[in-house]
Amino acid sequence: MDVSRRLAVAPDTVRTWRRRFIERGLDGLGDEPRPGVPRKITDADVERVIVKTLEEKPKNATHWSTRSMAAATGMSQSAISRIWRAFALAPHRAETFKLSTDPLFIDKVRDVVGLYLDPPERALVLCVDEKSQIQALDRSQPVLPMMPGVPERRSHDYVRSGTTTLFAALDTATGKVIGSLHRRHRTAEFKKFLAKLDRQVPADLEVHLILDNYITHKVPAIKTWLVAHPRFHLHFTPTGSSWLNLVERWFAELTQKKLRRGVHRSVQVLERDIRTWLADWNDHPRPFIWTKTADEILDKVAAYCRRISDSGH
Repeated sequence: MDVSRRLAVAPDTVRTWRRRFIERGLDGLGDEPRPGVPRKITDADVERVIVKTLEEKPKNATHWSTRSMAAATGMSQSAISRIWRAFALAPHRAETFKLSTDPLFIDKVRDVVGLYLDPPERALVLCVDEKSQIQALDRSQPVLPMMPGVPERRSHDYVRSGTTTLFAALDTATGKVIGSLHRRHRTAEFKKFLAKLDRQVPADLEVHLILDNYITHKVPAIKTWLVAHPRFHLHFTPTGSSWLNLVERWFAELTQKKLRRGVHRSVQVLERDIRTWLADWNDHPRPFIWTKTADEILDKVAAYCRRISDSGH
């Protein structure tokens, strides 16, 4: 009974295997032949399906389906499905990735991840970015509400009513966000946002900003402003690596929970909803915790490079 409770199996199962061991020793621990039709698919057949799935493509398609693989191998569709499930193969699925070509990729990764995992004392680390071209969209017909057994339904087309741009700075320690809405996305608006950060961050703290490589962040006007405000320090993510900026995760929350299914008949209504959502977020902030070290990230990138042909770099 103790073994049964510890392993979460039935007491009869424990008795069966103890009895078989007592009667036949180690030979009794081997499973006995099971009743039913003998196995028809051999190991060679399984290997042939796996090799064909991984190394070949059908003539008239970009990927295999269970039906096309069954026709090519002479096996049943259900057999192909069982083999793919057993080896976690899913030809119908595809994911995207992008490797940065920034020559300073390693240095920038270590710099940004170092700020996440070991931020400097008496300093504030802010992840800054712009979500530009946020559209005020109104559906062409009224939204049909959800009912039992029927999801909410919206028309596939919509009416555009203008756009706005959200500048946001995410505090990596607390999760609070400083935001600012502007109708345009230029150096002047970014400079105004920096001035807002300067006013709202306590004067005795250093400010470390994590940014992408957008040209607005590097123009002479911004460099001149930074010289006049030496407590601001800019840290750039590698080119094509916006995933390294935590504020992108906050933008995803905003998009999923407010913008994607929202209905806004004017830019003013859109901006009001964004400000309300931002205020509610700051009332109950939730920081995003970075867990990967720079070495773990670089090792994973190296593994991708080894799987890509002609990746000697």
